[in-house]
Amino acid sequence: MQSKILAWSITAALAGFLFGFDTVVISGADKALQTLWGTSDAFHGSVVMAMALWGTVIGAIFGGFPTNKFGRKNTLIIIGVLYIVSAVGSALANDPVSFAVFRFVGGLGVGASTIAAPTYVSEIAPQKYRGRLVSLYQFNIVLGILIAFLSNYLLRNTGEEPWRWMLGVEAIPAIIYTLFIFMVPRSPRWLISKSWNAEAEKVLRKIHPSADIEAKMLEIGKQSETNFSGEHIFMKKYWFPLILAFLVAFFNQLSGINAFLYYAPRIFEEAGLGESTALLSSIGIGVVNLLFTILGVFLIDKLGRKQLMFIGSIGYIISLSLVAASFFLNWRGLTVPIFLFLFIAAHAIGQGAVIWVFISEIFPNHLRASGQAFGSSTHWLLAAIIPSLIPFLFSTVGAASVFAFFAFMMVLQLLFVIFMMPETKGKSLEELSEELSPSQSREAASHL
Repeated sequence: MQSKILAWSITAALAGFLFGFDTVVISGADKALQTLWGTSDAFHGSVVMAMALWGTVIGAIFGGFPTNKFGRKNTLIIIGVLYIVSAVGSALANDPVSFAVFRFVGGLGVGASTIAAPTYVSEIAPQKYRGRLVSLYQFNIVLGILIAFLSNYLLRNTGEEPWRWMLGVEAIPAIIYTLFIFMVPRSPRWLISKSWNAEAEKVLRKIHPSADIEAKMLEIGKQSETNFSGEHIFMKKYWFPLILAFLVAFFNQLSGINAFLYYAPRIFEEAGLGESTALLSSIGIGVVNLLFTILGVFLIDKLGRKQLMFIGSIGYIISLSLVAASFFLNWRGLTVPIFLFLFIAAHAIGQGAVIWVFISEIFPNHLRASGQAFGSSTHWLLAAIIPSLIPFLFSTVGAASVFAFFAFMMVLQLLFVIFMMPETKGKSLEELSEELSPSQSREAASHL
């Protein structure tokens, strides 16, 4: 694998670092903000804490438009600007409404990044290494999560209002990312879809120096957007990849992963740990997440997407069942953190490593951004709803019942993986399009 492709992939994947940091950094400010502004559990959970997630939903729903219209690269630049504005504005906010608005802006960046970054990397990556390169986005997400947990812990006593420093420090990596993204080339598949073949040929020669570039361009051109004007992902012939994208995103959030990441310190306190110990345990979650994500990145092109999802599903079921039992039976101390570390490991090696890779592979070229937007918006709609309910559910039905429900949903995910999920490793994007949308590829030939 050429170093330049790795460098471009890492640069685009840095959007994932900001995604992970932005998503989790709020956990360190959770209780401080509720105390400062005296908001109710319902308002705090659904507005102050969840507004970034609602921004993410909007960014995911509409992020496919700029990704297709202006290109993957230009969209990634816009995302960087959104992160900068959000970080500075959130840190300077003096009331819950303005705070929520700036968090919403950052959410727009998160949602759009889950479309533009995996789409871009999947379109420049050699098929042999595509899983590994696209999953660098997930690696950067969990690295951002770890750094956010660590940053929150280190800044916990900074100034009179430490939460401002916790949120504002995100502006530094956001500026660095935005500057770096200017140096990557545009996606050759997007360029071909816009009939900018000369520039696309130059990029392809850098990516595939020994390949028959004319044949490669012809293969990609079969599925260009210009050949399929008026098509959309909800057409009958695309039902199978559409259902796959929906179910992968659906089960990702019904594991409870985002609910846990948002409220990790609160969950640890529910389990009997002190406030400082809870924050420190959150750093442990970040370390476990990073280590097992690295393992997932290493294995995704060896074992394949389906095998990792199978391993992760088993881990989910065991760990979530143990967490539920801990709360039901009132096991205190370090028992719950240990089981939750197992939960994070299962997520990192399974859904965490697979989701963005898999969704970026299963749609044809001319609909990839739209399909990525559908899967991402499904993911983020649930990621907005579920965490916003956690404070209310914990105070009513209790943590034990919540985690038992998540465990049951992972049994359903296991059945999906066994009986429905196809394997995508080692195949070109065009080959996958032929397999998953066969009628589409026949129509492509008729347009030539």
